[in-house]
Amino acid sequence: MITEQQTYDILKKMEDPLLHKTLEETNGILEVKAKEEKAHVSVKIALAKTGTPEQLQLQMKIVDTLKKAGAATVGIRFAALSEEELEKHRASGDLQSDSAGLLSPDSKTTFVAIASGKGGVGKSTVSVNLAVALARLGKKVGLIDADIYGFSVPDMMGITTRPKVKGNQIIPVERFGVKVISMGFFVEDNSPVIWRGPMLGKMLNNFFTEVEWGELDYLLLDLPPGTGDVALDVHTMLPSCKEIIVTTPHPTAAFVAARAGAMALRTNHEILGVIENMSYFESKLTGEKEFVFGQGGGDKLAEELRTELLGKLPLQQPDWNEEDFAPSIYDENHRIGRIYGEIAEKMGQILG
Repeated sequence: MITEQQTYDILKKMEDPLLHKTLEETNGILEVKAKEEKAHVSVKIALAKTGTPEQLQLQMKIVDTLKKAGAATVGIRFAALSEEELEKHRASGDLQSDSAGLLSPDSKTTFVAIASGKGGVGKSTVSVNLAVALARLGKKVGLIDADIYGFSVPDMMGITTRPKVKGNQIIPVERFGVKVISMGFFVEDNSPVIWRGPMLGKMLNNFFTEVEWGELDYLLLDLPPGTGDVALDVHTMLPSCKEIIVTTPHPTAAFVAARAGAMALRTNHEILGVIENMSYFESKLTGEKEFVFGQGGGDKLAEELRTELLGKLPLQQPDWNEEDFAPSIYDENHRIGRIYGEIAEKMGQILG
């Protein structure tokens, strides 16, 4: 159990990461509420600059400290300090310049966005397995879970740790040879993200510029479904990005996926190809194939977008290893794992 006063006393000693002054000195503690019967606290903090690695580091520190003090759950909202407060610190010379980004759109890294027209077609499953397949080929691979509302990559890859912060940079989590960053690392207890478009774009930009990626051959982006704010931001930020469109064989899924492909073409993004997921179910007993979601969607979509069909993925679960659990990753020798390997090789041939 933790009280509002105890919460405030903990927060007031924390420092604004940009100003290096306590939150009490910056008047940065805007709200503190405690539900003592549920051991839940919610706080609102104002910082000189939001959406930075330093903010994420402070967020994790606040959550850890409050939980050690007796909170079962913690809710945090961030806001910008008032102009009046900022002006005071500008005058005193406390504000520091922004840190420089480490990965820019003109780097040698090949950016590949994995897109779909609608949810539920297995886009994230394709993203994580394609990233792992490229790493198995010896490539240096990063993966951004850019589906900021519907983040799922950490869970799919069985990632249980969080990124560390070194200086002004976030160090991504590495799993199966892939460096991963996701909004899921920075929310508490699978909480929903309730943000408007500009804030999403800012966080996505930080994933490019504030993360210590090192040298990468490929940086894959698991986009949200459709053609909304985040997809538009990616098209704006990364004019040379390549795209792979994921669909199921169902005609409606392919029809909707064509919109994502059309958006890529209009913004001069090169479409590498189409991947058809859930192509069929094959019975282990009889070997008979059942086309549960119909046939032909992937071929039709590839023809419409004037690209090639990179592969067809049947319906089948990975073989789970309870000691090294990653619920969506296929083993390299699994039938579907081999298909991902073939798609990764084909990608390398297309990109040269």
